[in-house]
Amino acid sequence: MKLGVIGICLSILFGLQSCQKETPVSTNTSNFRIPLGFSNLDFPKDNEFTNERWVLGKKLFFDPVLSRDSSISCATCHKPQLAFADDQATTPGIENRPGTRNSPSLANVGYYPYFLREGGVPTLEMQVLVPIAEHNEFDFNVVELTQELQKDSVYSQLAQKAYQKEIDPWVITRAIATFERSLISGSSRYDDFVNGNKLALNAQEEAGMDLFFSGRINCSSCHGGAFFTHHTFENNGLYYEYQDEGKFRLTGKETDVAKFKVPSLRNVGVTAPYMHDGSMKTLNDVIQHYNEGGKQHPNKSVLIMPLGLTQEEMDALEAFLLTLTDQKFMNDARWN
Repeated sequence: MKLGVIGICLSILFGLQSCQKETPVSTNTSNFRIPLGFSNLDFPKDNEFTNERWVLGKKLFFDPVLSRDSSISCATCHKPQLAFADDQATTPGIENRPGTRNSPSLANVGYYPYFLREGGVPTLEMQVLVPIAEHNEFDFNVVELTQELQKDSVYSQLAQKAYQKEIDPWVITRAIATFERSLISGSSRYDDFVNGNKLALNAQEEAGMDLFFSGRINCSSCHGGAFFTHHTFENNGLYYEYQDEGKFRLTGKETDVAKFKVPSLRNVGVTAPYMHDGSMKTLNDVIQHYNEGGKQHPNKSVLIMPLGLTQEEMDALEAFLLTLTDQKFMNDARWN
């Protein structure tokens, strides 16, 4: 389904105003926890956090009933043990239909301003419908899905507890979004270090951190902030010619050809392979790419240029990136 059609359908079904972020959640509950140093997370006015909504959303997230042939679920592409990403270049959909893009981690998505690689979907509630409708993913109709779920007494009871209404597309999207907002990752060794434990990193890792944030290589100009992304759209010189047009699909502007949303680097040590198409297998491959300055493309970011790093410096940079892995997040009992 083309992005324009998706956008029109979503806007008609939900209305953008219904998902404005207004209600902050600051109280840690059994299923919602904000790590030290993270800001409070805002929930939409019509979808405030409750444990009942979280329980329903979790059940839906892991249930293959969301796909037309009940063969795959949200968790098929977003595995908890991989920081809610996948280890395949592109994950197949139903009937083994080829995936088109690498599955990004869902860690901290509740803080993100927009979704998909070109940023064309403004809320988590709206994003939920995209994989359900996408031909190469779930290939289902949310109305038909609702009819199936309404036959299930467990789902009917959970919907009543969570939203005091029968399960329907509105409930499905909001419950899954509630669960996804709880996927907050901020307990890595790097976080321990910045929160005061100066023994959390060894000398090599600390050297890599200093290099990462230095003006010399400017990693943090794109991968900065608490989530190691500024949510900008860039062309990083991956190819001379791209099969995927990136943000151009959304805007139609030549200056947006092959530009993609800059991903978060949190948990990057477990989310290989890398890039929008999963074409790079290792972190070392990625670091080598940036060290060489990428390939020439008309829209390549001016920030991408040869870095001149030594092997020792590249090893230190990789060591630092591995400190962004949050074992507590991936092994959290809430996902079981």
